Amino acid sequence: MYVLTIDQRGSTSDVDRVPDLIAALRNLTPVPFERSVGDELQGVVEHAADVVDIALHALRSGYWYVGIGIGGVQLAPGASPREGSGSGFVAARRAVELAKGAAGQVPLSVVPGTMVRGKDIRSPQQKNAAQEGITACSNAQAVLRLIGRLVQQRTEAQWRVVDHLRAQGEGRHGSQKQVAQELGITEQSVSRAVLRSGWQEEWAARPAAAMLLDHAQSLIARTPTEGNQ
Repeated sequence: MYVLTIDQRGSTSDVDRVPDLIAALRNLTPVPFERSVGDELQGVVEHAADVVDIALHALRSGYWYVGIGIGGVQLAPGASPREGSGSGFVAARRAVELAKGAAGQVPLSVVPGTMVRGKDIRSPQQKNAAQEGITACSNAQAVLRLIGRLVQQRTEAQWRVVDHLRAQGEGRHGSQKQVAQELGITEQSVSRAVLRSGWQEEWAARPAAAMLLDHAQSLIARTPTEGNQ
């Protein structure tokens, strides 16, 4: 499972943006997100593609640190994320703290639950499996940060074009001619916006990011601990 902890940047000198993001995510994904503490929200996500959607949506505005934890989750069906426990939650906490320290990088981190269970990792088999999970998370993080950079660098004009393409419900293959008509601009202007926004590169890379997250999750789920050797 994936646990996302998303914390507002510069919250002490800004308005509370948590309710708006929770409402936006409600329209984006069936996964319930709730305020966990202060200017922070949290949710438990089953599918990697949803993780990618949620993370990139949060990164778009530049207002958020995004922490993705991959690991065990103990949460009753329908229960609040605040009632959950397990290594996935601990990893998400570690991930959002690392995102805060990302300096000039895209403020997103991916952390495996195995990284935070060091006291349980003793045998060579455990250490090798844990290292594979750490490497897989690093790979997923690298791709998500690359896509996140594209998302964060888009201008408002480019976003208008991209949002209209997405609204057509045809993914990255939406009709540029129709978008031009809707916005009252030329097809050439739409084409330039698509090119400069990295729209096609983003949508080509999204499945790769989801695949890397899935791979990391499968490795972490198989990491042996003292209780299941």
